Amino acid sequence: MTKDMTVGSPMKNIIRFCLPLMLGNLFQQLYNMADTIIVGRCVGKTALSAVGSVGAINFLVIGSVVGLCAGFAIPIAQRFGAQDIQGLKKYVANIIYTSVVLGIVLTVGAVLLTKPLLNVLNTPEEIYEDAYNYIVIIFAGIGATMFYNLLASIVRSLGDSKTPLYFLLFSSVLNVGLDLLLIEVFNMGVRGASVATVVSQIASGILCFIYVKRSFPILHLTKETAKPDVKYILNLLKNGLPMALQFSITAIGSVMLQSCVNNLGPDTIAGMTIGAKTQLMIVLPAETIGLTMATYCGQNLGAKKLGRIKKGISSGFILAAIYSVIGICVARFLGPYISLLFIEGSETAVIGLAQQYINAGSYFYLILSVLFLLRNAIQGLGYSMTAMTTGVFELFARGLGGYLFVRRFGYDAVCLVNPGAWIIADVFLFPAFFVVMGRVSKKLKND
Repeated sequence: MTKDMTVGSPMKNIIRFCLPLMLGNLFQQLYNMADTIIVGRCVGKTALSAVGSVGAINFLVIGSVVGLCAGFAIPIAQRFGAQDIQGLKKYVANIIYTSVVLGIVLTVGAVLLTKPLLNVLNTPEEIYEDAYNYIVIIFAGIGATMFYNLLASIVRSLGDSKTPLYFLLFSSVLNVGLDLLLIEVFNMGVRGASVATVVSQIASGILCFIYVKRSFPILHLTKETAKPDVKYILNLLKNGLPMALQFSITAIGSVMLQSCVNNLGPDTIAGMTIGAKTQLMIVLPAETIGLTMATYCGQNLGAKKLGRIKKGISSGFILAAIYSVIGICVARFLGPYISLLFIEGSETAVIGLAQQYINAGSYFYLILSVLFLLRNAIQGLGYSMTAMTTGVFELFARGLGGYLFVRRFGYDAVCLVNPGAWIIADVFLFPAFFVVMGRVSKKLKND
């Protein structure tokens, strides 16, 4: 079911779209966290450290795939807002051609570079084998990740945030079941966790494809719309590659930080892993508000409704501010209990390190919420390169923080590197946003 976000109350549109997307992202996080939780509980702290030690390169590669898929969906949202159904279908066809080629290249490249990346991370010898066994299987399944995320991104660009939720729920439950089966029953260790993830992605992608084919005739291709078109492919790359690079650049900063953290020992790696995973859950609603703005702004740009874009962004700011207060309370009071999902309560040192990480970040949730909102709004307005530049600032901040401060001040600095990166990114985003809005306003007046 499509949803036209160019009519009606901007606040209501955002909330109605945001809630299913928020639940979907929650299940996505649980999906991603299931491996960490079950490995930590069933295999032990060392295996948990192994999975955590590759979190940065997992984000580097898989995050880039997700960003690429989200970027490819922006022209779909714009064509839908403009009611250009022929153009929309042509973009769908060319997304397929482009994704097949990029999927093969990314899979082969990531698998071949796995060991060099682990060496860059200074992965400790005692967890190296488990780390490799886990992440190389995840990389081999990049095609499955791309398949599901492309379908989900396209459907969301049409205003439907509910359908991807249902398949993500199925995938999350399947992933947990397979984790327990492969780790507990078949004793596959970390390999079992990664195999479960890939199989779950394949299953959800296939089911989502069947449903979309039956329920979204607007996406059905004809002979005329199925032809490859260089102009469409170039525009897809113009939107997709900057978003993928944005994830990559941000993740490179995380890799640099992780390489410093990996020198601090397994307890510290486990503490940061748990703290980072817990924080991802807590800030998820703020991230979802930001993601909603990409679709909202894309559709209203296609419909040439500048006033609605401004009202929608104002509504997004109000929602982000409200949730930032809620997020701080959740982090402070529920953070320790969420951390216990990952590890036994007897590991007090690790839990203490995790809570220190969560507490330090919680004071900066409003800054992070603004980052999510402005970056996604800029992407939805078609300025993906501008949004990507924020990743360069984050890369600089994480790299500088890792190599200058973590080595000198240890874990205290680890807890403050990410908030510092958020602040630096926002310093760029605020003026960039007003420049983009000025250009959009001028463009719409001239059309």
